[in-house]
Amino acid sequence: MYRKILVAYNGTPESRSALHACIRLTPGPEIEIHLLGVINLATYLMTGEFVAESAIRAEKHLLEQELARGHKLLTDAGLHPIDHFESGEPVNVISDLVGKLGIELVIVGHSRKKPLAMRWWRGSVDSLLVEKVPCSILVATDPCG
Repeated sequence: MYRKILVAYNGTPESRSALHACIRLTPGPEIEIHLLGVINLATYLMTGEFVAESAIRAEKHLLEQELARGHKLLTDAGLHPIDHFESGEPVNVISDLVGKLGIELVIVGHSRKKPLAMRWWRGSVDSLLVEKVPCSILVATDPCG
């Protein structure tokens, strides 16, 4: 049994699949569940300073709301998540938290709807994580897509 689980969540259908996968594992009350929301600042580096600042504030607010929804979903399932809100490149943030917290399982969502060429050309978070984290990774997909 995994004792420390990190679930990456940003409100997308794929990340909701990660939440549901965590719930299906039925971790007991002694298991630490860490719920992570990451705001990726790299997407704002190309815009002007004022635009970037207001866009970052807006995205941060939305992600905080999504993190609260994810927290509630896990809590309603009888789990006791510990929330983390970070900024940076998601793979690096996840990797850093894995080391810092002693995480044994990372759960991420994955979209099958992204074109194959795009997954191949740019890579995907799950494939990059495999190279960076020294723990198991569960890649959850939306059963409908």
